[in-house]
Amino acid sequence: MNFIEELRWRGMIHDMMPGTEEQLQKEMTTGYIGYDPTSDSLHIGNLASIMMLVHFQRSGHKPLALVGGATGMIGDPSGKSEERNLLDEDVLRHNQQCIRKQLEKFLDFDCGATSAEMVNNYDWMKEFSFLQFLRDVGKHITVNYMSAKDSVKKRMEGGSGLSFTEFTYQLVQGFDYCWLFEHKNCRLQMGGSDQWGNITTGTELIRRKLGGEAFALTCPLITKADGGKFGKTESGTVWLDPKKTSPYKFYQFWLNTSDEDAAAYIRRFTLLSKEEIEKLVAQHAEAPHLRILQKELAKDITIRVHSVEDYQSAVEASEILFGKGTTETLRNLSEETLLQVFEGVPQFDIARADIEAGIPVADFLAGKTQVFPSKSEARRMLKDGGVLINKQKVTEEFTVASDQLLSGKYILVQKGKKNYFLVKIG
Repeated sequence: MNFIEELRWRGMIHDMMPGTEEQLQKEMTTGYIGYDPTSDSLHIGNLASIMMLVHFQRSGHKPLALVGGATGMIGDPSGKSEERNLLDEDVLRHNQQCIRKQLEKFLDFDCGATSAEMVNNYDWMKEFSFLQFLRDVGKHITVNYMSAKDSVKKRMEGGSGLSFTEFTYQLVQGFDYCWLFEHKNCRLQMGGSDQWGNITTGTELIRRKLGGEAFALTCPLITKADGGKFGKTESGTVWLDPKKTSPYKFYQFWLNTSDEDAAAYIRRFTLLSKEEIEKLVAQHAEAPHLRILQKELAKDITIRVHSVEDYQSAVEASEILFGKGTTETLRNLSEETLLQVFEGVPQFDIARADIEAGIPVADFLAGKTQVFPSKSEARRMLKDGGVLINKQKVTEEFTVASDQLLSGKYILVQKGKKNYFLVKIG
C-alpha cells in the first residue's frame, strides 16, 4: 500500500514537504505524531492523526506515538487564545498509560520491525538544564524565524499576548523531532495542519544542528459542513473513553452526522476501501432516508473504539425509540444508557411504597403520575391498545408492580407511537 496515495484519495493531506513521498517509497521509514497528555483519554478530534499512523503502519512503516510529558507541562499555543493550566509528572504518567491502552486498539505494538512504539519526551527533557538547552538548541533557531510562525503571530496580535514559556514551545517540540531523528532514525513528523509551524521548526533544527534531512506532512483539521466544531456536542467533547462518553452516545454522534459530513468522515475514519466507499455513497444517494453512510460509519468506528458488543447494544438502544425494542432489550440497558436514550422525555417521580403491593395501571397513569389527565382517558386508550409499559402492550387489567422496574427504579410508559414518559420510583 502506498501511504501517500492512500491519504490523497481519503482527503487526508493538507501540506507535505518536498521529498516526503520519495523518502517513503525508498525505504521503511519511522514517523511520529505527538499527543497531548493533559487528559487521561483521547477524543474524536484525535482520530484523524490516529488514522494517519494506522495507514502509515499498514503501508510498511514504523509509527511512533509521542506523548508530550514535557511539552504538556508547557502548553502548545497553536490554536489557543490563552495559556492553559500545567500538570505534574504523576498525572502525566497516568494519562500516558491510559492513552497507550486506547492506541493499542488501532496500532500493532508487537509486529516486528514495524511495531508501534510509544515515547514520552519527558524522558529526554527532564535532565536537560536550561543552559544546555540554550547552548544546544536555542542557538540554532533565530527569534525572527520563531516569530514568523502563524501560531505565534496570532497570539502576539491578540489581547492576551504570549508567555516566554509558550513562545519556546516550538523549540521544545523541534528538539523532540531532533532527538527522535538521532536516536530512533525518525525521518517524518505528521500532525494536524495547525502543527505545520512546529513541525517545520523541527526539520530546520535537524538541518542546522545535525546536518540531516527530515520531512513533514499534515492533514486538514476536521470541520463540519455547517461550520460547527467537529467533536463537540451540546453535552461537550466526544471522548474515546466509555466512562466519559458512553458507547451509545458515541454511536449516536456518528449516526446523526449530515450526509455531506458522513461522506467525508467515512473516508478519513474507516479502513473501508475506495471501492467499498464508492459503492456505499452510490447506495446512499439512491435512498438517503435509509442513512446507509451514517450507519456504516457509526458501526465501523464504534466497533474499533469500543467493541462489537457495545455496538450491538447501542443499535438496540437506538431502535427502542423507533418501536423496535422489546422488554428484554430495555432490561439489558444500563441505567446510564436508559437515561441517555430517554433524555428529554417527560419524567415523573413517585414513592416506592405506592407500587410495592401493586397498583392498577389506570391509577398509575392518571393518579400517581400525569401521563393522562384522567382515568377515563387512560382507560379509553388502554382499551384501544395504545399504552405500553416497558415496551409491553397492556390492558386495563394490568397491575404495575415493583418487580417490573428497570435498573431497579424506573418504569417506561409509551402513549401512542411516539409519546414516552419515564417514571422514577424513589
